[in-house]
Amino acid sequence: MSPRRNRPRSGALNSAKAAAGNGSAARRDDRGDRYGLERTEDWRGEEWAVRQISGGAAIKHYRCPGCDQEIPPGVPHVVAWPLLGDVDDRRHWHRACWNARDRRSARLRRPRNAPRY
Repeated sequence: MSPRRNRPRSGALNSAKAAAGNGSAARRDDRGDRYGLERTEDWRGEEWAVRQISGGAAIKHYRCPGCDQEIPPGVPHVVAWPLLGDVDDRRHWHRACWNARDRRSARLRRPRNAPRY
């Protein structure tokens, strides 16, 4: 049995150096690709940017506007915002709630003592 190889082979090393040399890894992090691919969808006559967030990238608690339930850290979900909107317009949705957004009511009732965030 031969020992395990701990360093990359010459072909992988050369391609890694080439990628690092042109700065593509740095540009990828600046655009925010580490949070998922962004796509656009049309909803209620408006263009929305939609991004899938993996469980590892979800680190905070959010409230889903579709079901008014909390999205705990570590749960994969969807972030959507109007393309012409501001950063404050981003909303975090459960994936199922985002897919069923046309079947959900627009006015949810919260109890008086429910947290607002």
